[in-house]
Amino acid sequence: MKDKRILYVSSEVVPYLPETEISSMSFEAPRLVNQQGGQIRIFMPRYGNINERRHQLHEVIRLSGINLVINDLDMPLIIKVASIPKERIQVYFIDNDEYFKRKATLTDEDGNLFPDNDERAIFFAKGVIETVKKLNWSPDIIHVHGWLAALLPVYLKEYYKDEPLFNESKIVTSVYNQSFDNMLNNDLINKIKFDNITEDAVKILDQPTYNNLMKVAIDYSDGLIVGSENIPDELNEHIKSSDKPMLEYKSRDEFGEAYTSFFNNDILGA
Repeated sequence: MKDKRILYVSSEVVPYLPETEISSMSFEAPRLVNQQGGQIRIFMPRYGNINERRHQLHEVIRLSGINLVINDLDMPLIIKVASIPKERIQVYFIDNDEYFKRKATLTDEDGNLFPDNDERAIFFAKGVIETVKKLNWSPDIIHVHGWLAALLPVYLKEYYKDEPLFNESKIVTSVYNQSFDNMLNNDLINKIKFDNITEDAVKILDQPTYNNLMKVAIDYSDGLIVGSENIPDELNEHIKSSDKPMLEYKSRDEFGEAYTSFFNNDILGA
């Protein structure tokens, strides 16, 4: 992966949040590429339960300060950055007081999804892309982890389809079984359509379930990775029927060689 540029977009990353399948792989995969001489950027949300002092987050003024329009409302974009100790890896944090100040990630203390998780997902997708544009950094591969990041593929290929910086970028989505019950806000599809993304592109989000959100990510990706040993049968079938390059599940101990081969041969060599 030497000299390849890979953008990692994840809903959670170790050491900033507790260890899960997603947060661990969102650290291990970039570290592997970094060790192989690749260039990486990692983006995640700046949830309010991330300790800014302990992890030494600081705002990047030159990247902050633009407003993103979410469902006809102007929402200020704040960008913070930190370095993972001993790894020489920078992590960029997408922040906004309205969406990410609360001291929790995706659910309240009773385990209920926040009602604005749909808008948080839109803000995160647009915030990442706008920041990468400001960095003027054209990635070879964009690797998506976690359902809060799942709208990035459709936004990149529909809303930002005329953005030349991403003309050659390939999107790879890892599909995990770290899901949610019930549905996101029923108005999600209309908020996406507000951005002039056609109903045909996201029709399935009439019912914004975990599976349907991931199906949209699958449909707009160029390659797919099964990130958990067991994922919902519905998603397994959708991946297989997509006829896109696909990497079967690999454990954390064995993923390195398989990921490298998949990226080099199936994604970049396609």
